[in-house]
Amino acid sequence: MYERFTDRARNVMQLAQQEAERFKHEYIGTEHIIRGLIIEGSGVAANVLKNLDVDLRKILFDLDKVVVRGPDSAIKGDLLQTPRTKKVIDYSIEEAGYLKLNYVGTEHLLLGLLRDNFGVAALLLKRQGVNLKQVRQEIVAFLGLTGQQWPPEQLEETNETENELEEPSLMKALDALVDNLHECKLAAISEQNWELGARLRDQIEQLKKQIETQKRKRTNRE
Repeated sequence: MYERFTDRARNVMQLAQQEAERFKHEYIGTEHIIRGLIIEGSGVAANVLKNLDVDLRKILFDLDKVVVRGPDSAIKGDLLQTPRTKKVIDYSIEEAGYLKLNYVGTEHLLLGLLRDNFGVAALLLKRQGVNLKQVRQEIVAFLGLTGQQWPPEQLEETNETENELEEPSLMKALDALVDNLHECKLAAISEQNWELGARLRDQIEQLKKQIETQKRKRTNRE
């Protein structure tokens, strides 16, 4: 799967798995990949975000506010990739192809995360004012790819939602996490991995309780 990935991009995916394990998760989601990109720190993606004045520590802070630790009994080893993560990898390969590159770097992983509009990583990046078109243009400038541009229709395709101007909330990120876990649970059940399905069901319930707590706090403030 990672044959075309650069060493740094592979390292990001390894860090994503390590972060998932650290949080006692049995899956790799977009929230783990963005942590991997930030922790790796020296790739094109991290440098592009810094050039755009993105507060990487704030993203990590927001992640810590929405990501719930799994059970201490979580099983280690090869982790399940969420459907969103698989899409992000496919998008990353597409983004490299648009520039006619034969490798996938950290910058393409970043673009893949942004193309997944409703993933946790994309929502938190948007809270920092980051959008797909802006990052594509900054990557071209950073790498000095003069004369090598994304096709015009791709530069125009920002994949933003109708509420582009509305700041994504942490509640949306929590909802995205529930969706991720639900998709993973269905995948586990389809593979007759009943134990993992039950674990993910419990984590979904834990997240839903957290969401209800956040809603009550917001109602009380209002």
